[in-house]
This record gives sequence, structure tokens and C-alpha cells, in this order.
Amino acid sequence: MPLSDAQWVRENSHKLSPSLRKRILASYRPVRHAPRFINKLYLGIMHRWRTFPVIVRLDPRALTTFTAREVRNVAGCKIRRNLPLLSAFSTKANMHLLRALAENKNVVRIWFDEEVHAVLDTATPAVLGGNDWWQLDATGKGVTIAVLDTGVYNHPDLQDRIIAFWDPVNNRKKPYDDNGHGTHVAGCAAGNGLASGGLYRAPAPEANIVGIKVLNKTGSGSLSTVIEGIQWCLQYKERYRIRIINLSLGTAAQLPYDDDPVCLAAEKAWEAGILVCAAAGNSGPEPGTINSPGIHPCLLTVGAAAENTGKNEAGIAAFSSRGPAPGGVVKPDVVAPGVDITSLRSPASFLDKNQKNFRVGKDYFKLSGTSMATPLCAGVAALLLQKKNALTPQQVKELLRDTATPLAGYKENDQGGGMINAARALQYLDQI
Repeated sequence: MPLSDAQWVRENSHKLSPSLRKRILASYRPVRHAPRFINKLYLGIMHRWRTFPVIVRLDPRALTTFTAREVRNVAGCKIRRNLPLLSAFSTKANMHLLRALAENKNVVRIWFDEEVHAVLDTATPAVLGGNDWWQLDATGKGVTIAVLDTGVYNHPDLQDRIIAFWDPVNNRKKPYDDNGHGTHVAGCAAGNGLASGGLYRAPAPEANIVGIKVLNKTGSGSLSTVIEGIQWCLQYKERYRIRIINLSLGTAAQLPYDDDPVCLAAEKAWEAGILVCAAAGNSGPEPGTINSPGIHPCLLTVGAAAENTGKNEAGIAAFSSRGPAPGGVVKPDVVAPGVDITSLRSPASFLDKNQKNFRVGKDYFKLSGTSMATPLCAGVAALLLQKKNALTPQQVKELLRDTATPLAGYKENDQGGGMINAARALQYLDQI
């Protein structure tokens, strides 16, 4: 491969994210030692037909003169998702278009549009114990939790509290969940236990839910769709009184938080007064395994604990990701129960059909993961916001961390402040 073929990549490397740059250069390698005529034929085909899903960030100053569409027209690519929250758009671009974008003076960054997954570990048949901390003199009434996930099924335990639903994946209008993960997550935060006689009751049984489907039937999605979901929450924050965003999803952290597009979008929500709860990830117990966007120093990052039924003790789940986050930031911030959590079932969904042994009766389902711990924490946060609506996201985070119960034998980068303690957090509200 002559150096000239990929010279544009090197000249614009400051604009290309490391994972995108690596993929582009890898595309040039297969015939680098082949005769020139074969190399030329291969490159011609590859430049035209090899495409990359990318997020293109524009110089905000340029947008005072040009629209994103006008900048796009320079390269001739099609906008898949418009992301004004980051002065960006997503597209699929072949090598010719990528080069045109990289050489466009109004483009400041191009990220590979990485795949995002529901943060889900395997479930086991044991029963979650120690539910006393759920019995609180607060219900989350008047507080809305936005669940960015695989959707949400209109389960009896959510009754009429799914107040909005948006689906940028399949563009369906009514609430549904073809995977099951999002419904389980919503139930962990706000299920009222109606179908179980109150047995499987979440921390905030009167909180409202906004379901935003950013992941597909198999629990996968793209960074750009998640960003679009966060953007939607900001747009409709006042209409639906959205105070909390739950992100039980993530991807391996490949960039520092200040160059990570989902982290940057979540930061915008945080600054707008929305508490963002992010799953730590299920890549533990090794250190340095926190998922993005949970690596962001501001966000409330939640790890998973395993409670021992009948005993007054708990430990960090082996799968729960550990800190530190890039830059040495202590993560997670807190932990919550995340092993064998019984929550809402979405009938005939992907998980329901493929993991039938995890069904609990006809209305419930048992799963494990930091995906489950995160909405439990979001539900407790809803109680605090119900009691004191003026709390900022930072105040909620500090209150939950400062009143958490440290778990003996674990380091701060295993558990943050420890197991969330809703009763103690509510007691300390008057001191803020």
C-alpha cells in the first residue's frame, strides 16, 4: 500500500476517533503487498462500497452560517439522525465521503457510531431478599423517569403511568417492548406490584415512566440513537416533568469522557437539571472496567450488589464493573441490589421466549445485572425529588452517596459510597 493511499487519514487523524481511524487503516491493509494493478482495483471497490456508520460533529460557529444539511451536502452524504445537542449528525459514509468530511473545515470530529448494548448479566433462580428498604413514606408521585432502553410493555404494574413513548428504532406509536429488558428496568424503578399483591413493589410505585426505545429486539443499538433519545428528553423535559434519565445500557469505554459522544450528550442533560443514572457495566471484577457513559465524573454510576437472603450482609456482584474510570475517577458512585431481581415481564418478547426458565408466574421475570441496580437507584432518587423538587442532580448524587452504607471488605472503586440507603437519604433531606 503506497503511503499516498492513506495519507488523508494521517493528515486528519486529529478529527478521527481512534476506533474509526483503526478501522479505516485496517481496510487498506489486505492487499498492501499485492501488485499495483490489483491494489488499485481493490481500493477502487473498497472506496466506493465499504461504509462506516459515523457521528460527525461540526464547529458550532459554522452553524451560525451553515446548517448541518448544507455542510452535509459538501460531502454528499445522507443524514440518518440529526443531533443538534452536539452540533452533529449521524450518517453512513464510504471512504470517499469520509475523506470529504475529514477535509471539510467545518467538521471538528468524526466518531465511529459504536454499538450499544443493554447491560444484562445472566439470571439465576434464587430469590432476592431484604426488601425492607423499599417500605418508605414516599412514592415518587409527580416525578417522571425516562427509560432509554428496548421499549416498555404496558404492564398492569405500570397502569396508566406510561405517560409518553417514543420509538426512533421502528417508529411505532404505542408502548411495546420486543426485547423485554426495558420493561424489566422500568418495573425495577416504578412497578407498583399490583399483579403480585404488592410483593414485587419498586421504590417509586407512583412515579411516571417515559419509554424511549433506543435498542432493538436483541438489545443492541447505536450511539447516535442513544444521543437522539437524550436529546428528546431535553426537548420534552418540561412537558412530561422528566427529572431522571435511566441508562441501563453502555459500551466499553474507548475514549475519555470529554471526547465520548454519549457522555457529552448526558452531560447536557445533567446541566439542564436531569439526573442521569448510568449502569456501571457487567465486566467485573477486574479494575478499570466501567462502561461508557458511566465513566463520566458527573453522572450517577451504579454498580450491583448481591444480598444474602436471611442475613444482614451483602457483597458486590462478581460481574459488577469496577473503577477507576479513565483519568482515575472513582466509580461506581453507589451500588444497589442487582442479582436475581424479580420485575416486570414483557410477554412474547425476545428474552421471554429465549429464557423461559426466568419467568416468575405469568407477570414477572427474574434478571441480574447493573441494569437492574441502576433503575432501583433511579426509583430512590424519585422519592427524594418528590419530597424536595428543587434538588439538583449533583445534590441527589451526593445525598445518595453520603448516606449509603459501605460494604465491609470492598474498596471505593468496587462500591463507591456503598449500598444506597433510601430511609437515611430521606432523613437527611432537611439538611440540604
